[in-house]
Amino acid sequence: MSALDDAGTAAPATETAPAPAPDGGVLGRGYRALSIGIVTVVLLIAFEATAVGTAMPVAARDLDGVSLYAFAFSGYFTTSLFGMVLAGQWADRRGPLGPVTAGIGTFAAGLVLAGTAGSMWLFVAGRAVQGLGGGLVIVALYVVVSRAYPERLRPAIMAAFAASWVVPSIVGPLAAGAVTEHLGWRWVFLGIPALVLLPLALALPQIGRRAAGAPAGAVPAALDRRRIRLAFGISLGAGLLQYAAQDLRLLSLLPGLAGAALLVPSVLGLLPRGTYRAVRGLPSVVLLRGIAAGSFIAAESFVPLMLVTQRGVSPTMAGFSLAAGGATWALGSWLQSRPRLEPYRERLVAGGMVLVAAAITTAPSVLLASVPVWTVAVAWGFGCLGMGLVISSTSVLLLKLSAPEEAGANSAALQISDGLSNAVLLAAGGAAFAALGGGAVGHGATQGATGSHPAAFLAVFLPMAVVALAGAWVGTRLHARP
Repeated sequence: MSALDDAGTAAPATETAPAPAPDGGVLGRGYRALSIGIVTVVLLIAFEATAVGTAMPVAARDLDGVSLYAFAFSGYFTTSLFGMVLAGQWADRRGPLGPVTAGIGTFAAGLVLAGTAGSMWLFVAGRAVQGLGGGLVIVALYVVVSRAYPERLRPAIMAAFAASWVVPSIVGPLAAGAVTEHLGWRWVFLGIPALVLLPLALALPQIGRRAAGAPAGAVPAALDRRRIRLAFGISLGAGLLQYAAQDLRLLSLLPGLAGAALLVPSVLGLLPRGTYRAVRGLPSVVLLRGIAAGSFIAAESFVPLMLVTQRGVSPTMAGFSLAAGGATWALGSWLQSRPRLEPYRERLVAGGMVLVAAAITTAPSVLLASVPVWTVAVAWGFGCLGMGLVISSTSVLLLKLSAPEEAGANSAALQISDGLSNAVLLAAGGAAFAALGGGAVGHGATQGATGSHPAAFLAVFLPMAVVALAGAWVGTRLHARP
């Protein structure tokens, strides 16, 4: 769950300022209902991410769309970019309740569309609808955190968000694999919308009571139409780039160039100045979020496909290979929340990125028949430990570096870095995968056969490991010099 917003200390006001916690904790009487409600929303998204990733290889093969495999993931992130900026504007002006409600409904509608798809492109469209809803929800949730919780409690609630991935990470792949094998992959998508009701019942009343309306003492700003246009430019530009990367024809240069022309100025207009130069402080925090999320997700998306097609592993076991990561991710997030480690946050983050790079480098070793399949599970456990340190730390730092009235805008910037990096690196990895015969690998797997193009997977994993290693350097620039 990556995407954070920022809002320093909440301004004093009855409708938006955090109420004092009787026992000082996120589960104290003053915060218990709100904490359970918003963590349940994260739980829903976690189940989707872990379950859908397990079913995706079978869905792509069934819809004759393995060559579009990366597009099914990156389509989600593309539309989420627009949803993030829209949610930031919406939450800053009217509070986070509206975007949370709309986002959950849209997310569920996308699951239904994907689960009933008759072609790979319609499946991708369903994923895109999911992305729009996910973008609305994640930004709005961090606006809730910035307004409803004091700064001292934010590391704890971020750790709770990470911990909510543990059960889905273990149960989700196993359940999705079993459902895929015995009932069909469609039920993995169609079954998840039932989980929408619980977050709605728990979270919405508390969000409306604790974080409704504009920040206290601030006059709601007018809708920034320029930012909305830039957000649309990012989404459209990323979509065109992904299409060009998947098509791999000379004619595809045209949409690719058009996408770049839209994307570059839009990104520069929405992210903090100096982001891509890794300027110390907020720009480096935003940049690191994109580097960490993009490299890790782009690599992780191909792990189940690699195990199914290259080693003949069942979808259930392929998904289970990633299950331990949920626990280690939560452990990393818990470690960063310890007060005694606060002075060492930059070192923790840099070390976390080294773990991520090592995990991504190790995973494709299973392309060698002599390497045990469980090597992936061990490597990914260490990688997720690093991600827990990095993602939660960037969230905490962003909240610390932002003013209350900037909550939505800064959260959207962090999410844009996260989602855009996912989309671009997935597109690049998907292009390399397809160019080296990755689509043929998927078709050869219909009988569980091993694939004949391991280089297609190496072309995904090794560049992502280099990107992750660059993140270790960016992790040393998160605090501005005195």
